[in-house]
Amino acid sequence: MADVKMIGPIPQIGYGTWNRPDQECYDGVIAALEAGYRHIDTAEGYNNEEFVGKALKDSGVSRGDYFLTTKVAPESFGPGQIRPHVEASLEKLGVDKVDLLLLHYPSINDEYDIEDYMAQFAAVFDAGLTKHIGVSNFTKHYLDRALELLGDRSLLTNQVEAHVFMQNHPIVEYTRAKGISVTAYSPLARGAVTDDAVIAGVAAKHGATNGQIALAFLMHEGHVVIPSSGNPKRIAENLAAKDVELDGEDMTKLRGLERGMRLVNGPWCPTWDE
Repeated sequence: MADVKMIGPIPQIGYGTWNRPDQECYDGVIAALEAGYRHIDTAEGYNNEEFVGKALKDSGVSRGDYFLTTKVAPESFGPGQIRPHVEASLEKLGVDKVDLLLLHYPSINDEYDIEDYMAQFAAVFDAGLTKHIGVSNFTKHYLDRALELLGDRSLLTNQVEAHVFMQNHPIVEYTRAKGISVTAYSPLARGAVTDDAVIAGVAAKHGATNGQIALAFLMHEGHVVIPSSGNPKRIAENLAAKDVELDGEDMTKLRGLERGMRLVNGPWCPTWDE
């Protein structure tokens, strides 16, 4: 099996832990590490950091051999709140710093002043509680403000929804133009890719699964991907997507599946770029 490609310091494929509670999260992280993943993604808002931390400790994988991401929930952006919340996350994860710390969303309905919470975020970075910083679900407007307020501190990634049915070109292209990588969450469209005939045709050509083709597509586009599963066999299958080599014809077919199928669009979200 080929080594995982790096996008800057980030392994291009990681194991996502959204919607994996408690023991299911622990078992999933253990299975992912056993399969060969060395990038684990969690968040304060997932309420599973302690299970991620226990799995990392019990796995025997040394701290220098995995890349760990967590996120600060927008409810934690109040004045003076970000650092204590980050410290609580680090304690649950059992590490003294994470590799990547993200702001999970812009402040919901701008409840908190972006100048204040970006200053807090910068201070956490400056204090060494994370090696890198990034954002998640930031639109063009919020990305511009973040870059302006962070000064010479660089953002490593913008983690956004992206999959073959909603390729999210407006923010993907804007993020890339700023020199920031894109991390695609919900890369399997919450399982919708398994039933698509076009993907199935490409999968048959490569002796791969539909899920592997969907992930290989995003990686071919240069994105980091963080698929999630509770099934050890599927977890290993997803990792093997890094070995699928798509050609130009494949990519044309897959790019043609764009249909604006956004899965994440609640009252906590900003107004998405169209």
